[in-house]
Amino acid sequence: MLIARYKPIDMFESLHLLPECPADIRALMIDPLLSALDEVMDDAKLQLLAWNDWVKRRPHCLEMGHPSTPVEALLRLQAVRRLYSWSYRQVQKQVKGSLMLRQFTRVYWHGVPNYATLNDWERALRPATVRAIHQRVVQLAVQGGVTTGKKIRSDSTVTETNIHYPTDSRLLEDSVRVLGRMLSAGRELVGQVPSVSKGLFVNHTRSVKRLAREIARGTRKAKKAEITPKTQRLYMKLLRVTRETLAHAQAVVPVLKKYGDLAGQALADSLTHYIPLVQRVIDQADRRVVRHESVPASDKLVSLFEPHTAIIRRGKAAPRETEFGHKVWLDEVEGGIVSDYRILRGNPPDQDQFPDSLGHHKKTFHHPPEVVSTDRGIHSPENEHAAQKAGVLKVCMPQPGHTSPERIEYEHQKWFRLEQRFRAGIEGRISVLKRARRLDRCLDKGEAGFEKWVGWGCIVNNLVLIAQAMIAPRRRHPAASK
Repeated sequence: MLIARYKPIDMFESLHLLPECPADIRALMIDPLLSALDEVMDDAKLQLLAWNDWVKRRPHCLEMGHPSTPVEALLRLQAVRRLYSWSYRQVQKQVKGSLMLRQFTRVYWHGVPNYATLNDWERALRPATVRAIHQRVVQLAVQGGVTTGKKIRSDSTVTETNIHYPTDSRLLEDSVRVLGRMLSAGRELVGQVPSVSKGLFVNHTRSVKRLAREIARGTRKAKKAEITPKTQRLYMKLLRVTRETLAHAQAVVPVLKKYGDLAGQALADSLTHYIPLVQRVIDQADRRVVRHESVPASDKLVSLFEPHTAIIRRGKAAPRETEFGHKVWLDEVEGGIVSDYRILRGNPPDQDQFPDSLGHHKKTFHHPPEVVSTDRGIHSPENEHAAQKAGVLKVCMPQPGHTSPERIEYEHQKWFRLEQRFRAGIEGRISVLKRARRLDRCLDKGEAGFEKWVGWGCIVNNLVLIAQAMIAPRRRHPAASK
């Protein structure tokens, strides 16, 4: 049964009864940051947003069953996870043994939910709900005086998915391993059926691993990763085994649906999910290795487990010239608050994202920004005109390439150079998000999990900045003069 919260108690109150206990035991044991975060997250709208999703997790969850972990505690446990960059196992262990974290998460003396339970509750949240929670936190930042939305700076970065480096041999090996594992499970589920040949359930994982190792060894020895005749013969064997395994998987699906129980139906659904992905892997490997064709990046599949992963090249130096994940667009206002985040499809140019940032800013803060500061990659005459038309007083977009004397004089004004210093701050914000909030690599699964991973990183970033402003308000700098 879903409940909102436990009865509030002060876990430190009973410690005063102990002999030789300092009078200021709470001040000694409570982290000031957690104390401020506790006040920020004590917001009814935040809990209501999560409640609306979790109440739909099970039918009749408001009337039947044992009381669950409260919504208030679950929301705070999710924040703790990203605050300290912990796994769910670490969250369970650390909260269970910490009086301070028990008080902050509002678990109190009750049992800490299992790590698998925490994962299930988080998966029940929709990406749209995490985005709504993020917008509510931005509103709390405005109410707390952390930001007013007068300035905005935007930039893009890449968050990688949790996959190994994709090569054709590795993808073919993964295909046979996944399908072979399911075929082995199908053999046990179908049992002794005379009309079903046992040859359909053969698992070729061991032989494929050997072939993949030989290909990798030969590729390392070759100059410039050229495919030698020997390596091509190995690829032909690997493709033949993969096609054979794929044919067996396609033949097993109707058998599992006919003779399998509920577990057999679920296994057939899993095979149905992976079969078209394996077909894509075979097709692109055949085009690249056998027919020596160039496959466009948009047509490539780089992971069976994270098929939404995109190939992104942004002109970086080796070995980071190619990244596998998604491009993430970030808008930041003064005070370090990330006002918006967007997961971009493919590798679109940065110039196309600015109009959406401007529109979202006006919708969030109910006024256009006074200052817009970006890098050269976002500049275009259309973007400058759109910002001026929207009412932006200072448009700070350096022009790339050859510039006229008038443009050079414009960009050398004092206010322009000062606002470019403000723009440089978003590079530091991206660095903090990647190091402290784990936006460098997404550990959640699926496209929805990726979006929520980015969302929670931005949410916790904003929560920490609001809490820090409550502890020690920042000195306000005067606006740059013209």
